[in-house]
Amino acid sequence: MNFDIETLLALGGLLLVAGAAVGFLAGLFGVGGGAVSVPVLYEAFGFMGIDDGVRMPLAVGTSLALIVPTSLQSARSHYLRGAMDLHVLRQWAVPILIGVSVGSVVARYADPWVFKLVFIGVAGLVSVRMLRGSGWNVADALPGKGLMSVFGMIIGFLSSLMGIGGGAISNLILSLFGTPIHRAVATSAGVGVLISIPGAIGYIYAGWGKAGLPPDALGYVSILGFLLLLPTSFLTTRFGVQAAHALKKRQLEVLFGLFLMTVCLRFIYDMFFAGAS
Repeated sequence: MNFDIETLLALGGLLLVAGAAVGFLAGLFGVGGGAVSVPVLYEAFGFMGIDDGVRMPLAVGTSLALIVPTSLQSARSHYLRGAMDLHVLRQWAVPILIGVSVGSVVARYADPWVFKLVFIGVAGLVSVRMLRGSGWNVADALPGKGLMSVFGMIIGFLSSLMGIGGGAISNLILSLFGTPIHRAVATSAGVGVLISIPGAIGYIYAGWGKAGLPPDALGYVSILGFLLLLPTSFLTTRFGVQAAHALKKRQLEVLFGLFLMTVCLRFIYDMFFAGAS
């Protein structure tokens, strides 16, 4: 893997720009930005000649590691603005951890496309709801502790299989139960923290000693990729938070709807077209 200086600069620039997008999305929508960082890292690792057998888990693990600091900063900023629902986060903390743990085990035996298909269906419906602006909800208030625990496990379970921070899924659930969009975004930032920390640790453990990994890798986490993405993502998170609170409710709903639709299209491409290219 010998590259000239121009190639290395281009690759580094790509990761810096991707980091800026990840950080801004983390602040704007309360998501970890995995929908941006995973495909960019996957292509960058392929460009570097990293073994196809470890490219995807390496991209996912590195993305989850990046979500830790960006989600922490995003959650802190939303918390200081008084928008975060701490009661929901307390209800979800243990169930999410259980879901992430179970998902990490199941991912070894089941095809993740099954769970991506579920997400595409739910996210597609809610993105249409957001874009149309018609007020159909499952309910006007959040359910009781039992059902909320189930939702927490689902969020952790699906997120660990899909390589995302879980903010998008938690935002969907909160919005369907009548939570105002600004409060849903702020609370989802906290969910990213709950998922990314055990998720990153799990991927470090899962990739420990695996053949084909680059010298800089700590399990399935690329230290080089992490360090290149981190500076710009950390800088832009606060701008995303500022934008989220400056936008009107309807504007934020439309933007979040478009974001969800984009994530759906990326998953559809991964499932049906990526393997044929």
